[in-house]
Amino acid sequence: MKVNTDTNMQRSYPDGAKALDMFIRAMAYLAETRESGNRNRIYRTEHYIKALAKALKTHPRFEKGLEGDHTIETLSKIAPLHDIGNVGIPDRILLKPGRLTTDEFDNIKSHTTIGRDIIVQAEHDMGLELFMPNYVKEIVYSHHEKWDGSGYPQGLSGDEIPISARLVMVVDVYDALISRRVYKPAITHLQARKVIQECKGTHFDPDVVDAFDCCHDEFHRIANTYTDTEKDFRKRVDFLEKAIAVEP
Repeated sequence: MKVNTDTNMQRSYPDGAKALDMFIRAMAYLAETRESGNRNRIYRTEHYIKALAKALKTHPRFEKGLEGDHTIETLSKIAPLHDIGNVGIPDRILLKPGRLTTDEFDNIKSHTTIGRDIIVQAEHDMGLELFMPNYVKEIVYSHHEKWDGSGYPQGLSGDEIPISARLVMVVDVYDALISRRVYKPAITHLQARKVIQECKGTHFDPDVVDAFDCCHDEFHRIANTYTDTEKDFRKRVDFLEKAIAVEP
């Protein structure tokens, strides 16, 4: 029997680590597709997390949670999955350009539980719990918790909030502030930095905000490197108009 040694055939079967990376990226693209997002936000999130984690890795409160380059690399890869639960939110709510009602906002908040349940179900089906999925659960379930306990879905406060989620909280808010949306204009890097500073000790872990301040120039560079274009924005507008259009 002749064995096929074609190199293209060999390359079509990546090793386990590369296959997992590919799957994670596909899941991130899926989450972004719900809002006609593009790869720029994924790239920005990865690099923001990496910069913030490196700024904190020697801090006494974070050195165990951010121990080793592998941990930081893992967090940067899975951070873009934080909104994967949006797949379960109806378009009319997720893409609504105006103010949300109380019921609609409650529906939006459920994306944290939906995302967590997706990972739990996958673990159950496979009969195992892995290091990486555990980080994913922390991020998707807890990235809207607030330092003062006023967040959701559990109302966690302080160090009850997983470290991974505390980093994503700052990254998510920063990127939302400096990004143009259909329902709001973008604000400048300096304005976004000020908002985050003002939320120190209420919305965000004070030490994470201090770390952000130390590397805010790197955040600005990342934002400029992977900036959304006018074409990206028009694509988002067109997608929204089609998604929420009312059939005659």
